[in-house]
Amino acid sequence: MSSATAAVEPSATSTTRSPLLSWLAVLSVTMGIFSIVTTEILPIGLLTSIGSGFTVSDGMAGLMMTMPGFLAAICAPLVTVAAGRIDRRTALGALILLLALANFLAAAASSYWLILVSRVLVGITIGGFWSIGAGLAGRLVPAAQTGRATSLIFSAVPLGSVLGVPLGTFVGDLAGWRTTFLAMGVFTLAVFVLLLLVVPALPAGRGPRPSVLGGMFRGTNTRYALVVTFLVVLAHFGTYTYMTPFLEQVTGVSPALITFHLLAYGVAGIVGNFLGGSTVARCPRATFAAAAAAIACATLLMPLLGRRDWGAVILLVLWGAAYGAVPICSQTWFAKAAPASPEASSVLFTASFQATLSLGALVGGFVIDRSSPSAVMVVGGCAAVLAVLVVSVHGARRTAWA
Repeated sequence: MSSATAAVEPSATSTTRSPLLSWLAVLSVTMGIFSIVTTEILPIGLLTSIGSGFTVSDGMAGLMMTMPGFLAAICAPLVTVAAGRIDRRTALGALILLLALANFLAAAASSYWLILVSRVLVGITIGGFWSIGAGLAGRLVPAAQTGRATSLIFSAVPLGSVLGVPLGTFVGDLAGWRTTFLAMGVFTLAVFVLLLLVVPALPAGRGPRPSVLGGMFRGTNTRYALVVTFLVVLAHFGTYTYMTPFLEQVTGVSPALITFHLLAYGVAGIVGNFLGGSTVARCPRATFAAAAAAIACATLLMPLLGRRDWGAVILLVLWGAAYGAVPICSQTWFAKAAPASPEASSVLFTASFQATLSLGALVGGFVIDRSSPSAVMVVGGCAAVLAVLVVSVHGARRTAWA
């Protein structure tokens, strides 16, 4: 994680507590984001089983990915501004409890619309927890350790893919998808208890004002960040959301082996996360362009090479490594575009990322219901190619990071 994403307001709290408690507090925030990321993308591995359980199409089942992102995009600025005077520990605890409720509701849902209600609650949690929790590292540990603490917090993103989704898919295959959501609800309650025990009181600082958020759109670099993030995230979630139907229908992978394919993707995502974090501060454009280009190659070649099991695995590894770098690249670009407003840039990153995640799942669902899983891959690949072109144009303009 680059230092650009770690600029937060320090607090005396981080210098008056024991190192063990400080790092346990960081771990609790990390586990909170892990539970959020896992809950958000869990339907990817359970899409067909949930859809068949309620007799809905793959595209309709994709709404489970669409709704949380749109709600998160709306709630990121709203919750952050509204929670401006609320103690951060209290805010994080309330949001984690809401996530636990969402998981329990999904586990007990008697109809598909209750599943969608639970996903609305997930979206609210994502928007609030991400925007508040992602910038707390500097208030939990000494200033010299803020970079490492921030890296630990953001490692929850690829870990959600590596551990959360494959494990959830495995549990779903063994005991049913409802058991997966029930287990996530219990885990989330454990995170809530940990937060209360180890996170200190964190009085609200000076939150981002609506005028600051609005003013960021006038910056050229911010607009480029929005466009590139839109195209890359659209390409990824418009395709990866429907990876399970592709593996089942095109590759011919059995449901039991899909978990291992997703695990290969997730492990590669961890590698990509740390590789991207080590290069993005020095070469933000090149790192982002390389990630987008790799996603384009993986998705465009998937209808050809992905017909074979070995081809699908190789492309998923390439895809996972590339996407693992995307969140770091995107947030770093937003942070560099507005270095004086780190919390505002975090809100804008969260809102744009989540909105596009939902739109990608929606577009992919529209395509797959009217065509095929292979067509979804081609459409996503074209979006990734456009992202590479936009990054190239930004570099050709020699736009300064101001």
